[in-house]
Amino acid sequence: MLRNLATSLINSHEERIVTTVPKAKELRPFVERAITLSRHAQNLSDEESEGRALHLRRQAAAFFHAGNTQQAALTGRRGLVRAPRSAGVAALRRLFDELGERYKDRPGGYTRILKLGRRGGDNAELAIIELVDNPREREAIEAAKKRAKSAAAKKKAGKGKEAKAGKESARDATQTRVKSEESKAEASAHEAIETPESEAAGEEPAK
Repeated sequence: MLRNLATSLINSHEERIVTTVPKAKELRPFVERAITLSRHAQNLSDEESEGRALHLRRQAAAFFHAGNTQQAALTGRRGLVRAPRSAGVAALRRLFDELGERYKDRPGGYTRILKLGRRGGDNAELAIIELVDNPREREAIEAAKKRAKSAAAKKKAGKGKEAKAGKESARDATQTRVKSEESKAEASAHEAIETPESEAAGEEPAK
């Protein structure tokens, strides 16, 4: 059962499967041990790479179905030839070619379990077990970064507009103050011209 679940999880296009919570909890350490073997194979040095990598691959092969070698070739329906069971081989190949490189610098915690609630009928508690750093998760992170970058650019543009508006309002206020001072000066000059010198000196006009 664990081999079937591990094969389904590794070969899944979305890198997740739905199962019951007890099965997910049993599957998690089982499949993570296989991923750890592929991670060790990626971290091998050149001197020990060939023999050690082959040994690790053979160890990991025990976590997947390699096919029933004792099964007769013509025992299918109506004597048809049975197709070879290659799901385990494909899972092992993907494990060492892709997942080992992805988790090369990650010291564990390759899966997560998300509870879904209870299933109708037998009331079994369901859960999703998935691989971390999957394509959907990376796309969501990239989308969040783009949204944050766009929001920061809009905020910066808004601050620039506010600063420009503040400069324009300050310039308008300065111009208004200058015009007010000029008008006051002109009014004072007109008053000085129209007022006689005697009145300006505080003397009474002669009768």
